[in-house]
Amino acid sequence: MREVLLLCWRDSGHPQGGGSERYLEQVGAQLAARGIKVTLRTASYPGVSARDRIDGIEVTRGGGRLTVYPRALAAIAAGRLGLGPLKGIRPDAVIDTQNGIPFFARLVAGAPVTVLVHHCHREQWPVAGRVMAKLGWWIESTLSPRVHRRNQYLTVSLPSAEELGTLGVDHERIAVVRNGADAIPGDVEPGGDHTRTPHPTVCVLSRLVPHKQIEDALGAVAALRTRIPDLHLDVIGGGWWEQNLRNAAAELGIGGAVTFHGHVPERRKHELLSRSWLHVMPSRKEGWGLAVVEAALHGVPTIGYRSSKGLTDSIIDGVTGLLVDSPAGLTDAVADLLDDADRRRQLGGKARIRAGEFSWSATGDGVLDVLTATTAGRCVSGLYPRAAEPQREPAGRAAG
Repeated sequence: MREVLLLCWRDSGHPQGGGSERYLEQVGAQLAARGIKVTLRTASYPGVSARDRIDGIEVTRGGGRLTVYPRALAAIAAGRLGLGPLKGIRPDAVIDTQNGIPFFARLVAGAPVTVLVHHCHREQWPVAGRVMAKLGWWIESTLSPRVHRRNQYLTVSLPSAEELGTLGVDHERIAVVRNGADAIPGDVEPGGDHTRTPHPTVCVLSRLVPHKQIEDALGAVAALRTRIPDLHLDVIGGGWWEQNLRNAAAELGIGGAVTFHGHVPERRKHELLSRSWLHVMPSRKEGWGLAVVEAALHGVPTIGYRSSKGLTDSIIDGVTGLLVDSPAGLTDAVADLLDDADRRRQLGGKARIRAGEFSWSATGDGVLDVLTATTAGRCVSGLYPRAAEPQREPAGRAAG
């Protein structure tokens, strides 16, 4: 494979960038490291250049939250004619990221298109307003599956693959390549008993947007403060919903028990994870939950909602963390694990072992396998990268 085009409505540097953008950029970096020319087309935002080169990826930006889509299509079409920011582009494969709405790149790309879907957005669309919610969900649930009925799909978890199946996407065209995980920075000590805070500390690592439901974590801390007076919550991450969360903490009377750290450098993020006792992820919907694995690298188990779908893949319930069904269940689970150091260590230890199974190199291998199949005119399904086939004894050799 010589050249790949990646399409996404924002990059990880965008003020609202998150795990899905990071996944695509890590995939791009892995492909670039294998000698493939990788171009990412995404939206612009204040303070960023129109062109960039990041981790071997050529990045071009244009358009905003909605105009990014038509401007990207126009750039692709012009590029094939030798014009504009994508002039001369001749991709062998295209990844069209559907964050609710796809780019519909198959209309202009002139190359096999793989539709990347982290999860379906039925639960998130209402925040966009009544009209946009109806239109967006119709595009995602009806129009896109119809337009892409012969295209390869790529997703990040088995529950997300099942969701796509409910929208009419043929399971034989859905490949699953899970997230990798970055190594802990060399100058940060991995989490253990000696790195934990002396007082109970719970953390949330997330973008601060409504569907992440950080309010449920605030509610749990408020409910437990009389029982655990020195309980503290670290909120790691930023987003446009932050002031609402600060107001909620103040209304609950726990302003002094919550620290909003905002966007932090990678090193600081891992320091905060290493000192935490528990990680809480009360999101309404997740495709996978990259933060689960990042916390697990430090032996920190995660409590999340079973209904989020993707967390049922990244968390093995009762083994590497806990899945609950309600805010009350979340509060009870936090209380139980804060009171039970042995179980907390057991869950965290197994979470750490499982986290070691995920790497961005393996993610890159898996996506490359999927894209290679599409360039050969084939659709694939199941988990990628494939596990190595076990070696068999030559015929006629007796087992002994």
